[in-house]
Amino acid sequence: MHLEFHQIDAFSERPFGGNPAMVYRLDAWLADELMQRIAAEHNLAETAFLVQEGAAWHIRWFTPTTEVPLCGHATLAAAHALFELYKEPGERIEFICKSGELRVTREGVRLVLDFPAQVPQPLGEPQELAKALGVEALEVLGTDKLLVLLDSEQAVRACKPDFAALAKLPWLGVIITAVGERHDFVSRFFAPAIGIDEDPVTGAAHCSLIPYWAQRLGKQELSAYQCSARGGELLCRLEGERVKIAGHSVLVASGRLWLS
Repeated sequence: MHLEFHQIDAFSERPFGGNPAMVYRLDAWLADELMQRIAAEHNLAETAFLVQEGAAWHIRWFTPTTEVPLCGHATLAAAHALFELYKEPGERIEFICKSGELRVTREGVRLVLDFPAQVPQPLGEPQELAKALGVEALEVLGTDKLLVLLDSEQAVRACKPDFAALAKLPWLGVIITAVGERHDFVSRFFAPAIGIDEDPVTGAAHCSLIPYWAQRLGKQELSAYQCSARGGELLCRLEGERVKIAGHSVLVASGRLWLS
């Protein structure tokens, strides 16, 4: 038995940029343990599995160590695979996941994610956070992730966290962010507790970043850059309780996984 897979770099116009995701279109769900083992084998930030049920596509995402409730870049990659490789008709794809309904539309050369906004709430600075990040926070907020405001883009780029210490914090991950020099804001995202020391470009983190910066800057449309080593640019828009996140994507590899 074999399964077809596609590796797609999301939030990038060129190969080897943005955030790579592996995509499997399945006829029926595999056992959870097997999907987790497949994700561990690929060892990318996320592997997405898709099954069509009725008019909608159901989607699940796995890091090398665990299943996650929401992933932006792998959803963008999944939509790219469906549109470009499997010739899904129309200009919009509906996804169903554990976090609810997601939509991806084609707008010119970009794909646009339509995700729920996750408005972060102010927190006191958690014990050990400053030591784990090695930088001073101006503000700390949270949802299922911590959002930490720093004083400059340079501080975001220069941050060298203690990943073992971050993994002990009781949050899914930690976002650091600041006003950008050429973009409205920049960010980085660390999630060692779920097997990802640093995620190259994180759509789900922008579900919190967009409402935060929209309120702080007084604007609904924002340009963003996640300044990891690979890096990625996102065009963002706040629309009520939803966020729109637009980006490019590119196929870099296809192949077969043999199970017997």
